Amino acid sequence: MADRPARKGPRLNRARVLRTERLTPHMVRVVLGGEALADFGAGEHTDHYVKLLFPLEDVTYPEPFDIEAVRRDMPRDQWPRTRTYTVRSFDREARELAVDFVIHGDEGLAGPWAARVRPGEEVLFLGPGGAYAPDPAADWHLLVGDESALPAIAASLERVPEGALVHAFVEVADAGEEQKLQLPAGVEVTWLHRADRPVGAALVEAVRSLDFPAGDVHAFVHGEAGFVKELRRHLRMERELPRERLSISGYWRRGHDEDGWQASKREWNQQVEAEQESGPAGTAA
Repeated sequence: MADRPARKGPRLNRARVLRTERLTPHMVRVVLGGEALADFGAGEHTDHYVKLLFPLEDVTYPEPFDIEAVRRDMPRDQWPRTRTYTVRSFDREARELAVDFVIHGDEGLAGPWAARVRPGEEVLFLGPGGAYAPDPAADWHLLVGDESALPAIAASLERVPEGALVHAFVEVADAGEEQKLQLPAGVEVTWLHRADRPVGAALVEAVRSLDFPAGDVHAFVHGEAGFVKELRRHLRMERELPRERLSISGYWRRGHDEDGWQASKREWNQQVEAEQESGPAGTAA
């Protein structure tokens, strides 16, 4: 029997910081560039993401940096930390890749880095991944998310056809976190202010109270795992949306950093799916 071809690892990309921009009090845009982005594969999806690599300061890595060699030859606790972020936009002609970061002071790894990074610094990242783009054939679109999903929602809104029927709900801390977006004519975003409420509570209320238009809906629901779980159950069990018309996932989870969340995410997804499939008779997909 012929040998199977070796499985290709994730593509390593190199870029340099061109500039940063403070979008709101708690969101910063980092624009990356360089000729190495000429073959970067973003463009098909509006939820494209990259995995930024943060090498550990006290570890020496092979030069030139080779992520496959690192993962093959070095202990796991010496691997660079990874943080996953959505591609806000990619201009292939200009070789510019924009990534938006939510900033909460010194909390976390990628946020503080984005707040202090300077032009000229090299950035290593894997990707892109992605799977969703608004279906132009859908009768209407539902887009729901917190700040972590705003880049993907904004990119998706820029892609929907002119005149498309869209219900877009974005939850942010307060009015100061709203962004001016370039939207097709007739498309608007409903901004929901969290204030002191739990993340996603306002989003759940908004979707539950929405009078769903008739016809085929293509839905995108992403953000904190707690409210995503609740809305996934609502959309699949109560609204009876087909699985294939729903892009839904927890980007993060309260009380977990990305390392902890990613380690448990597959099991969490399986548990949620099992709960839905065991719902009342006639409601399971």
